[in-house]
Amino acid sequence: MICSVQTATYSLLLTKLLELLFLQDPEFFKYLEECDKELLDFNDDSIDDDQETDEEPRSVPKEEPKQSVKPITMEMVDSWCNGAEDGKIGSIRSVLQAFRRACHYGEDSGDNSAPKFSVMSGSVLDKVMHFVLKNMDNVLRQLLGAPSFGGKKEKISELMLTKTWKRHGSLMRVYLVNALHMITEMTDEQMIAFTIHRVRASAVFLAAFPSLLRKYVKALLYTWARGRGAMPLVSFLFLRDLCIQVGQDCLDMCLKGIYKAYLVNCKLAKSIGGSKLQQIQFLGNCVKELYSVDPQSAYQHAFVFIRQLAVILRGVLTERGPKTPKDKTKKERGKPTNKQLEKSYQKVYDWQYIFCLELWTSVVCGCSSEEDFRPLAYPLTQIIHGVACLVPSARYFPVRIRCVKMLNCIAEATGTFIPVSSLLLDMLEMKELRGRPDGGVGKAVNLINVKQVDKKTVKTRAFQEACIYSVVNELAKHLAQWSYSIAFFEMSFLPLVQLRNFCKSIKADRFRKEMKDLIREVEANVEFISSKRAGVAFSPNDPAVDSFLQVEKEERSSPLSRYVATLHQRAQNRIDAMDETSVIVGAESSTFSRRLSEVQKQQDDNEEKIGFSKNLLAEKKKTKTAKEKTKKRARDHDDVPTEEDVVEDLIISSDEEEDENNDLESDEDGSAPVEDDSDEDFIDPDSAYKKQKKAKLKKRNKYQPSNKASSKTKWKPHPKKKAKH
Repeated sequence: MICSVQTATYSLLLTKLLELLFLQDPEFFKYLEECDKELLDFNDDSIDDDQETDEEPRSVPKEEPKQSVKPITMEMVDSWCNGAEDGKIGSIRSVLQAFRRACHYGEDSGDNSAPKFSVMSGSVLDKVMHFVLKNMDNVLRQLLGAPSFGGKKEKISELMLTKTWKRHGSLMRVYLVNALHMITEMTDEQMIAFTIHRVRASAVFLAAFPSLLRKYVKALLYTWARGRGAMPLVSFLFLRDLCIQVGQDCLDMCLKGIYKAYLVNCKLAKSIGGSKLQQIQFLGNCVKELYSVDPQSAYQHAFVFIRQLAVILRGVLTERGPKTPKDKTKKERGKPTNKQLEKSYQKVYDWQYIFCLELWTSVVCGCSSEEDFRPLAYPLTQIIHGVACLVPSARYFPVRIRCVKMLNCIAEATGTFIPVSSLLLDMLEMKELRGRPDGGVGKAVNLINVKQVDKKTVKTRAFQEACIYSVVNELAKHLAQWSYSIAFFEMSFLPLVQLRNFCKSIKADRFRKEMKDLIREVEANVEFISSKRAGVAFSPNDPAVDSFLQVEKEERSSPLSRYVATLHQRAQNRIDAMDETSVIVGAESSTFSRRLSEVQKQQDDNEEKIGFSKNLLAEKKKTKTAKEKTKKRARDHDDVPTEEDVVEDLIISSDEEEDENNDLESDEDGSAPVEDDSDEDFIDPDSAYKKQKKAKLKKRNKYQPSNKASSKTKWKPHPKKKAKH
């Protein structure tokens, strides 16, 4: 009591002194207020705290009252959903708040500002997620006065100037932010695809939030490139809607990002499987579709990327360096070795480079009707021709065949003549295709799945067969493109001469028969053109040449056109016989409208089957299990030396426990070595003599430095040499 009276008197005295100081010297008081504000903010609590610290604590401090948490029931959710459909602001806010808690379900909130609704059951979580993802777009559109479906960036810009947007525009941001959190944090592919499919309806509103738009584009590019099932297609359709609805701001970002994501997927080994080839073909079709949205803007990006390919090829071609006088020695010339040249060639003969060429071939062919993209056909043709002629070796015949297919596609799409026959006829002049193979029959070779073959495969009959059939197919396709030209006789003269010479030199009957069939069809087409142009009165320079055999060309009734159709079917049957997949390189791109309807039907069928609560609970449980097992491993292996830069996969399922039990059983049986300084793995515990030896070894190890590295490996004498004693 006396202490409290003294404290009150002291506090009153200090207060009066401060008031007196303010009246007498206001400048000094202002200085104290700026420099040492704590001195002026004097109160009784500070003195009480100081006195309590000097004395022993007499009572336990009271805990701060926790914020009350209300559980969310199904009745509350039903009332909110009905109110949100009627346009009530309070119900919409409550539903979005519950949606936020559902999106962050199972996460630890470190701050004290947790929402008042934090507890919900699994059925309530599913109800909230399904309602928000299905109906929140329509609800917010009615509230904000936006169009009922779709829209453009200009409409959103006008909407942002209204009072309704300033009041309730943040609700749309809350919805989009939490949906993005679900897309980036979930691991279940079906849930991610369903979320992207539903949020796609609100894509146009991302024009109002530029930072959120960039995050969405980044997340969608990742799910498009790395996802499986319906997720890549749904992500691409979302990106396509963003490019169409948002406009130029999003288009440039998507065109750059989708090309870089495509490059990442093209980093492959020497050979690839059919499923990976299908995936890359689908991704290429997506890039082609996105670049066709706005050809004028896409031309700038395509020009830059094609120029990069040309720069790489030019660097490889100039790797040998400029020519030097012959009087200089080999060292002075600085000529690179064969290994250096082969390493430089691998920059071009790489899957990433080859797939990029095929991508831009499909883009240029798909946009060949556009005037903006037609100028890119010429430099792309020069690059492909340079790649085909870079290394004239039989080991790189698969790359040359791919280049010929690309050139045929460009010629057919643009209607320009490209001298492809010389690339194919040069292959027939090489000894690997003319002579008898020395390596036997060999395994079947699929030139689609490889870019380079080894020296042993080149000498096999299977490789010779695959190359000759490919030459026949591509040469027939090239000649069939011009089988309606009035100059076909002159165009086919040199190929016919070289094909006849090859038939005379080849010794295999089946290859000779294949070549004779091609020669017969070419000669039949020559007679077909000669008979038609015999009754023509105009000259080759006359513009009327364009109308020559126009009806026959639409009906595709020439002998070579019918022959190419049979060859195409035969080649497809041969590929299906070698592989289980049916992938055709250069085939027509998939119809996105048909695939969209299939995916949408699948999403609608699985809509009620998707259980967000089960998946989120499973993810939360897995996360806890992983953390517990990580801690357990850390405790168990504190004394065991570990190697640096070693990362082990964390097994979350029950297989890890079985592996640990198996390891314990093997240790008890003595079959697995024990990582210890002593030689326990040499001791039989059932032998008394060995037990005594074990005790002696332990006693001796106390006086000798331990070598943990040597305990892991046992020294054994060479079987042919006797151990020295």
